[in-house]
Amino acid sequence: MEHYKAAMVLGGVGDALGYRNSRWENCPSGVVIQAELKALGGLESIILTEDNWPVSDDTVMHIVTAEALVSDFWCLEDLYREMVKVYVDVVEKIHKRRPDPATVEGCTQLKPDNYILGWHTPFNVKGSGFGAATKAMCIGMRYCQPEKLDNLVQVSIESGRMTHNHPTGKHPAGFLGSLCTALFASYAVQRKPMVEWGRGMLKVVGMAEAYCRKTIRHMSEYQENWFYFETKWQSYLEQRGIAQEGQNTPTFPKNYDAEKRDQVYKEWSSEGVGGRRGHDAPMIAYDALLFAGGDWTELCNHAMFHGGESGATGSIAGCLYGLLYGMTNIPKRLYENLEFRERLEELAEELHKAAIGSKTLGQV
Repeated sequence: MEHYKAAMVLGGVGDALGYRNSRWENCPSGVVIQAELKALGGLESIILTEDNWPVSDDTVMHIVTAEALVSDFWCLEDLYREMVKVYVDVVEKIHKRRPDPATVEGCTQLKPDNYILGWHTPFNVKGSGFGAATKAMCIGMRYCQPEKLDNLVQVSIESGRMTHNHPTGKHPAGFLGSLCTALFASYAVQRKPMVEWGRGMLKVVGMAEAYCRKTIRHMSEYQENWFYFETKWQSYLEQRGIAQEGQNTPTFPKNYDAEKRDQVYKEWSSEGVGGRRGHDAPMIAYDALLFAGGDWTELCNHAMFHGGESGATGSIAGCLYGLLYGMTNIPKRLYENLEFRERLEELAEELHKAAIGSKTLGQV
């Protein structure tokens, strides 16, 4: 239970730190961000408050996704209808938080009055965004057991393509990012060795493809872009020396400072902005966790204070850190007055209760 609370809260903390009221998110230079952080007195001097360090739309979307997951649904279609409802309701409330454009576009195309097809949105070839990935960790917390993997795959894909209907590709970063962060959250709950997460995820991508074929929606468009996600992740794992079974010691550049990280993160991106897409936002968070281990300050340097979409990568990394390590070594000033903290803690309790008591749900 305590690790669930830590996950939901630290996801918000990581988001607020990386976002810095929209000042740091999208700043192209981690060197500049690190200099501004130093001028503020460093991480040890920051006190997060709603006024000065609000959360971005990433945390808001994570909250409403969690609310749907703990609602009283009796089948997955029922859950999807609830997700449609909360996404449509929230879209007008996130404009001041400079939301991911694909999230807004996707939400406006949902049809809450259509009982059968309300969550079916058009294939999106132009929208960009990491938003599918940043709202999905709670899905892995809800369906955390290995025997619930089918539910995790189905729900993460459907939740993801409600707002980001593209697997990844060189255009939108889409719903495979949702699958990735949900799966990583489940691995964290299961205490699966972190070095195995990427390899495990690439195996599960095949299940996702099989599910998408079964639903017979946009498969021809998906196929053109599907392998991009897998190729990028395979390349990353090879770069870290952990692509094969038995390779359990990741290798990093000797000099992995802010300037070097900016360079590396841009190389992983499909458009030169670290964390902008569904493949590289989870990748940066994962890389930061592998490097930092249980060191919160080091995690922040790598996942929250870099050039690019630092709020997105911070929210993912913070949530996964909470599942792994809890609130140990996290100063109260970073979360005591965090925006939505009480709601995040309530949802953590409800997610934990639902995860323990849930049954495997099939499609109707």
